[in-house]
Amino acid sequence: MAALLSLHTVSQLQTNLSTSRVTVKPRAAVHGAQRMRVPYELKQEQSRLLHQLPSGLNMEVIVQKGVAEKESDEKKERTSENPPLVFVHGSYHAAWCWAEHWMPFFSASGYDCYAISLLGQGESDAPSASVAGTLQTHASDVADFICKKLTFPPVLIGHSFGGLIIQYYIANAKPDQFLDMRDFFPELTGAALVCSVPPSGNSGLVWRYLFSKPIAAFKVTRSLAAKGFQTSLPLCRETFFSATMEDHLVLRYQELMKKSSRMPLFDLQKLNAALPVPSVPKSAIELLVLGANDDFIVDAEGLKETGRFYGVSPICVQEVAHDMMLDCFWDKGAKVILSWLKDLKK
Repeated sequence: MAALLSLHTVSQLQTNLSTSRVTVKPRAAVHGAQRMRVPYELKQEQSRLLHQLPSGLNMEVIVQKGVAEKESDEKKERTSENPPLVFVHGSYHAAWCWAEHWMPFFSASGYDCYAISLLGQGESDAPSASVAGTLQTHASDVADFICKKLTFPPVLIGHSFGGLIIQYYIANAKPDQFLDMRDFFPELTGAALVCSVPPSGNSGLVWRYLFSKPIAAFKVTRSLAAKGFQTSLPLCRETFFSATMEDHLVLRYQELMKKSSRMPLFDLQKLNAALPVPSVPKSAIELLVLGANDDFIVDAEGLKETGRFYGVSPICVQEVAHDMMLDCFWDKGAKVILSWLKDLKK
């Protein structure tokens, strides 16, 4: 099997998802027909808005307001003391991945929830380039939404490559920053990195897999670089979910992933060349680093690297896989984050 991992395959592994060119110039919108063919069906208390970015492109945001039951009666009302939560997805996903379980969970605990679809994903417009953007442009799009639509510093929650986007954001987030709005990153209450790509990017993960787990390396390449997860149910399950995930759920999410991502999030060769992200002082922001014990993509060393980089002890959730927010025991990770959020208020 190791012989199958040629230098060409190694190159594929290092890019992992794509090898396209990127631009940071204003990007032209695509026609609506190039969005998801069948929009994700929202739950009763959820809504969808299109946030217009400075480039003129529209970014999908799924919204679910927080509610809490009064002790005096069963009537529900919005709560205002909790920070809003802004969710950022990773590759091959979109805002819908948070709307399934975590947005209803956190909304029921009194948190206003906003899940963003990055450009070229979900119902968001796509730029005219061959990739959706860079760490800078994606983080700037998130910042633009926060600046224009939120009145209180939010908690950012990012998954996989969405976690890396958040790492770039927090490296640039400063209070009372009077700069050109294109460079403005509003301050945060905190950030949670969920099964996040580490600060150095995915190259370290790739090389560890290549030399210690060649079969796994081959599968990762086939699943992500060659998009094999889109056609193989077993490979999709192994890449993103626990072995016990029911077939009908894997098939449903597999189809949503295929429809969600019309273009790669990054040119990963250029991305890795620009990493690691800048470090921040330990006291600069409240940070949670959360991983999954059965993660097929981000290994234990990758989780530890992120924790060391930010000077925090990472938490590894047992019995869940890379797509922690969709997996069989999705509530395990959600409960860890909720406990951490409650500690932020103390």
